[in-house]
Formats: sequence, C-alpha cells, structure tokens
Amino acid sequence: MIDWIWGLAGGLLIGSAAALFLLVNGRIMGASGLLGGFLDGSGRNNMAERLAFIAGLVVVPMLALPFVTTQTNLTPNLLIVIIAGLLVGVGTRLANGCTSGHGVCGISRLSLRGIGATAVYLLTGGVTLLVFRHILGVI
Repeated sequence: MIDWIWGLAGGLLIGSAAALFLLVNGRIMGASGLLGGFLDGSGRNNMAERLAFIAGLVVVPMLALPFVTTQTNLTPNLLIVIIAGLLVGVGTRLANGCTSGHGVCGISRLSLRGIGATAVYLLTGGVTLLVFRHILGVI
C-alpha cells in the first residue's frame, strides 16, 4: 500500500504553490482570503488572479480524478458534508485564515499566530472526529 504517496505529493504541491505565490505576488496564499475577497468584492484590484486560483481549486481535482484510485472516508451523507463545509468556511473567517494560510505559510514563516491557529485547527479536528465518529457514530 502506497496511498501515503498521494498525501506527500499533495503536500509538496501545496508547499510549492504557496512559495511561488509568495515570490510572485508578495502575498500569502490563503484559500479563504482569496475566496473571501472574491465574494465580498474587497479584492477587486486582483479579481482575475482570485478567480484563476479558485477555478484551479475546482478544475484541477476534476482533471486528476481519472488518475486517482485511492478511496476516501468521506461520508455519503450529503447534508453532513454541506454542514461541515459551511462550518469550515465560518471558522476560517473567524480565524482570519485557513490551513493553507496559517498552516503552510504561517508555520513556515515561524508566525506565532499561524502556529497557534494550526494547533487549534488540529485539536478541534481531533475532538470533532472523536465526538462525531466514535461517540455519536454519525460519520
């Protein structure tokens, strides 16, 4: 079983993309910030860049789908997936960033805020999994 290679490849791609984004644009690559600026209109001055980034988040996985044979543990319950997605969106706005911003870019810059936010993300994810899968049996 070499399924772990997909995680390694994904991590290398995200890290490389974050470094390239910082070098080219001089800004942190945070998916929630790019999406938020697109949705609320605050990123009008670089709207094409934001749209290209968001399109890449949607299109590239669809292009890669025929080459991926790894199974996921995603629940078939669409309502849970939608609720989880909305909660992630709210959480990233409250934390002023997501794992790509705080985790990849913040930790690599030794940002205390990024390290703290990432620790909270991981702890919250672990507790959520414990409660919803192992105690409630929902996912």
